[in-house]
Amino acid sequence: MRAVSRVAAGLLVVVLAVWLALVEVFWLPLRVSGVPVPVSVVAAVVGNLLLVALAARLTGSRLAAALPAVVWLVVAVGASLRRPEGDLLLTGGGVLGFLSLAFLLAGVVAAAFAVGKVLAAPRGGVSPARTGSGSGGAR
Repeated sequence: MRAVSRVAAGLLVVVLAVWLALVEVFWLPLRVSGVPVPVSVVAAVVGNLLLVALAARLTGSRLAAALPAVVWLVVAVGASLRRPEGDLLLTGGGVLGFLSLAFLLAGVVAAAFAVGKVLAAPRGGVSPARTGSGSGGAR
C-alpha cells in the first residue's frame, strides 16, 4: 500500500507543477497601473524549489523528484513556441520579452539547483563517517 501512496503523491506533485507552470506563463503580462509586475519570475523560482523538494520528500525517489522540474521546463518551452494558429505566449520584445527571459532563466536555474540538491543528498539518510577522537579538541 505504501508504493501506491508514493505513486499518488508523485502524480499529485506533477499535476501541481503543470498547473503552476501554466499559471506562471499566464501571469507574465501582469501589470498594475501600467507597471509590469514580475510575479511569474518569483513564482517560478519558489515553485521549482518547493515542488522538487516536496516530490523528493513524498516519494523518496530521486527520479520522481526531478519530474516537477522537467514538467515545468516542458510547459515553459512549449509556451515559447508559436502555434500553427500564430499564438505565442512568451514573446521576445520590450519589457515583456525581458520578463519572459528572466522567467525562463530564473526558473531553469532554480529547478537545476533543486534537482542538484536532491541528487547530492546521501541515499537513505547515510550519515558521513566520523573522524577524530570525538573529544572536540586537537592535542
